[in-house]
Amino acid sequence: MALKQIYDSYKSTAERFMGVRTKSAFKEKGVLSNTEFITAGDNLVSKCPTWSWEAGEPSKRKSFLPADKQFLITRNVPCLRRVISVEEEYEAAGGEVLLDNDDNGGWVATHGKPKENKQEENLPSMDALDISKGNKGGIKSIPSYFGGEEDDDIPDIEDFEDSDNLVESDPATLQPPYFVVAHEPEDDNILRTRTYDISITYDKYHQTPRVWLTGYDESRSLLNRELVLEDVSQDHAHKTVTIEDHPHLPGKHASIHPCRHGAVMKKILDVLMSRGVEPEVDKYLFLFLKFMASVIPTIEYDYTMDFDLGSTSH
Repeated sequence: MALKQIYDSYKSTAERFMGVRTKSAFKEKGVLSNTEFITAGDNLVSKCPTWSWEAGEPSKRKSFLPADKQFLITRNVPCLRRVISVEEEYEAAGGEVLLDNDDNGGWVATHGKPKENKQEENLPSMDALDISKGNKGGIKSIPSYFGGEEDDDIPDIEDFEDSDNLVESDPATLQPPYFVVAHEPEDDNILRTRTYDISITYDKYHQTPRVWLTGYDESRSLLNRELVLEDVSQDHAHKTVTIEDHPHLPGKHASIHPCRHGAVMKKILDVLMSRGVEPEVDKYLFLFLKFMASVIPTIEYDYTMDFDLGSTSH
C-alpha cells in the first residue's frame, strides 16, 4: 500500500507541473491530447445518445477541458450476469481465446465465441464491431472484428501492467459511509440485475481515457468493492482495478487503471493499419470501449457504430 501512495503522490505532483499534449501522437503512441479527447467524446455522444458530457463538481474542474465537457458518462447500464458464470460457460464451450501468443503472453477474451465457431470478417466496416445493447453475451472474439485469426498481434493488458502502480487490496469502499451499501445474499440462487454508472475521464498523466464504475443492486443501493469485482473479468479484477477518488465526482469509485492503456491502444491501431485501415482519432473511444469490454464483459454499455473506422489505404 505504501508503494501505491508514493505513486499517487508522484502522479499528482507531476500533473500539476506538466503541460498538456499539443501534438497528436495517437497513431504513434496510442495516446490522446485533451483536444483529441473532446473530439472523440463528441463523436461518441453523437453516435451513442446514451452517453453524455458532464461538468462535474465546479471545484474539481480541469482548466485544460471545457467547463461543460469535463467527462463522459452513461447511467443505469444493465449488468444481468456475473462474470464468473460467463467465463465458466465459455470454458465449457471451447475455452478462452488467446488473442496474442507472442512471448507466451496474450490478451484473453472472456466473452467471445468458442474457438471452433471462429469466423472471419472483413475489416474496415464497423458493422463487424456492431453489438446490440441487449446481446452482449453474443460478442465475437476480438480478432474477428479486425478480420484476423485467433493468434493476431492483439495485446494483453496484463502484459503491460506495473504492479507497483496497482492496488490488490484496498479497504476503501466505493463511496463515503453515509451511502447505503448493498449486501446481496450468497445462496438464494436468484439472478439479480445490477446497474452501473460508467464514466470516462481524461487522464492527463497517462494521456488516455480512464473508465470509472459505480454499481447498484436492484434497490439502487451501492455495491461494495467485492460485489463490483464480481462484474470484472477475473483476469483483471485484482490486478488492474483500483479504488480511488473520482477526479470530478464525490467519493471512492472503482477504476480500470490507465497505466498501460496507451500501449494497448497502440497495438490495436497497429493491427488496423497493417490491414490497410487508417484509423481516425474521432473513432478512438469506440475502439477503447471495445477493448474495455474484455475487462467488464457483462456490463452492457453502448459503443455501437455503423460507419467505417477510418479510411482504407490503397
